[in-house]
This record gives sequence, structure tokens and C-alpha cells, in this order.
Amino acid sequence: MAGRTARILTTHVGSLPRPQEVVDVLFAQDRDEAYDPARFDRVIRAAVEDVVRKQAGIGIDAASDGEMSKISYATYIRHRLTGFDGDSARPTPQDLDEYPEYRDRLVKAGHSATYRRPVCKGPIAVRDLSGLERDIANLKSALAAAKVGVGFMNAASPGTIAVFQPNEYYRTYEDYLAALAEAMRTEYELIARSGLDLQLDCPDLAMGRHSRFKNLTDAEFLRNAELQVEALNHALAGVPAERVRLHVCWGNYEGSHVHDMDCRKIFPIVIKAKARALLIEGANPRHEHEWQAWESIRLPEDKILVPGVIGSNTNYVEHPEVVAQRIERYARVVGPERVVAGTDCGFGTFAGFGAVFPPFCWMKLESLVEGARLASGRLF
Repeated sequence: MAGRTARILTTHVGSLPRPQEVVDVLFAQDRDEAYDPARFDRVIRAAVEDVVRKQAGIGIDAASDGEMSKISYATYIRHRLTGFDGDSARPTPQDLDEYPEYRDRLVKAGHSATYRRPVCKGPIAVRDLSGLERDIANLKSALAAAKVGVGFMNAASPGTIAVFQPNEYYRTYEDYLAALAEAMRTEYELIARSGLDLQLDCPDLAMGRHSRFKNLTDAEFLRNAELQVEALNHALAGVPAERVRLHVCWGNYEGSHVHDMDCRKIFPIVIKAKARALLIEGANPRHEHEWQAWESIRLPEDKILVPGVIGSNTNYVEHPEVVAQRIERYARVVGPERVVAGTDCGFGTFAGFGAVFPPFCWMKLESLVEGARLASGRLF
């Protein structure tokens, strides 16, 4: 995206608030309840058309389908791959475990999504990609109707799938990652061949430290992160790097985040991934200062940064001037031609769940576009 125009372009992480009708059909599908597939398709298609039209109206340069068809960004794969079944407990972040009263209050207030978290119980292989094919067709049709030039589609990385879906079948973690990489390769290549950009969601490379891997040492976690990037790059062998975006975050939840690992330990591994664009947190109070890390971490010449300049778990709507200032900090470090304005995380990472009141989400994206316009006037 960057470098094509003399201004700061805009995008977001991918998921957007789903209408209740979409939430209802997604949960029926995920719970294996009886539902009408034709109605499911109609509901999802209409929601994609609407969400792309809204992004276009605001002025977002690279738009997504809002992940309308997915129950969540990490567990949707059970509908596409073999080997997954049952349910499992989601590992609680360490900062919430240390304060169970606060953790339980969040759950009671509805800050925890209720969806199935399957377990790997058998060999992993591609089972059915018809849902992906419909997703691609829906998004491309909506982009054309709204006259949006760039579209992207989210997909879970092998490491993220492994973090969310425990392994009870493969002998080693490495074997599990290898099987996931081989199976997901087909999805990644299909998205890229369609003309859409591919976004890999990789919270495993940051949030994984204080969730699934909270009992490991830093060195052990970083070794796992290296393995996860290697598996991802294997799966991306047939996808051009310039078509790939990668999002890494420490968890899109309201907590203390005092156990978030230092980005200076993580980013040197993240930049080894075969992705041109790196989407990172840059707006929330725990990570806003991290623009400074890029003064010492050399961003490879073939990569661009997409820092979050809008928060995704607070209902404050950022002032455009704040957005512009955040953009300018990154631009001063890596150059304005290598910065695209984005969001910290998604606004609907799980169907029916989101910390931001849906109308405020759209107000935030309007502020994102206006802030990018202000920054562009000063930087170009």
C-alpha cells in the first residue's frame, strides 16, 4: 500500500462489529444446530456488502469483509480443516489470573466470548474450502460495488491456530505446526490468487507469551516464536511477500497488560516473516511508546509499518489531532512513505463480542481517516 500516493493511507486490522442477524447464524453453525445454508449465505453476503460500503463511505483505503462469516479469527478453521473436535478451556491471560475478582467481573459483564474452542484430535488436512470461496466472492463483489481498490482477507497463522486449539494428536509441537502450515498453505494461496491481499493474524507471537506459554521462560517462548514464524514462512512459500500483511498484538482485552513482553524482544523475530506490511499496536497506553523501538530495530527495506493509531478496546473516540501525532512519530523514524495508519486490533474479534460500542467503531474510523489527512498535509 505505502509509497503509491503522496499521503498517508488508511486501513484497519480486519474484524468489524457484526449485526445480530449475523451473530445468530454464526452461532447456529458453530454449535452444529439446524440452520438454512441458503439463508446463512444471504445474511453474510448482505452484511459484507453493507460493511464494505461503510468503509468506502468513510474513506478507508484498504477494506475487509469485517470477518462477517467467522465465529472468531482463530477457531473458524474447524469448519475448513479435518482433525478438530470437541471443546477446551481458553487459557486466561496471566495479568487477569493474578486478579481473579477482576477477571470474573469481566466474564460476568460479558467481556468473554462463548464459542467452541476445538482440540486437535486427529490428522489435519483440508476438508472444505467452499466457505472461503464464498468469502472471496462476497468481498470482491462488495469492493467492486463500492469502488474500493484494495481489499484484504484475514486468515489465522499456524501459530495462532496452535495457541487457541490444543494438540492431543501430534507427537511434538513442531509436528503440529508443520501439519497446520501445510494445511493452511491452500487457504493463503487461494486468497492471494484471487487478487485480495492476505492478512495473517499472529497474536501467538506476542499474546501467546502471557496466555498459552505463560509457564515458559522468555527464552523458551522466543524459541517457539521462531518455530511459528518458520512454519508461517513455509506456508507462504507460494505467496508473494508484497501481497501479505501480518498483525501481531498482545491481546485485545481490557486488562493491566503488565506481563506484555517487551516488543524489542519480539519484533526482531516478527520481521523475519514473509510479509510486506506489519500491523502493530501503537495507540493503547501499554504500547503507545513503542514507536521508539524502531530507532534501534532496523525495519527491512522491503517492509512497511501499519501502527495502530486508534484503540480497539476503549470507547473514547480519538481526536484526529492525536491520530495525526501518532502517525507523525512513526513517520519520523521509518519515513512517511513506509507508514500506513491502522488500528490496534479488530473491533469484532469474536462474533457478538466487542468492547467498543458499534456506532463508536465507525466514529473511530472516521477519526482515523481525518487524522491521516492532517498528518499527510505535514509530511508530504
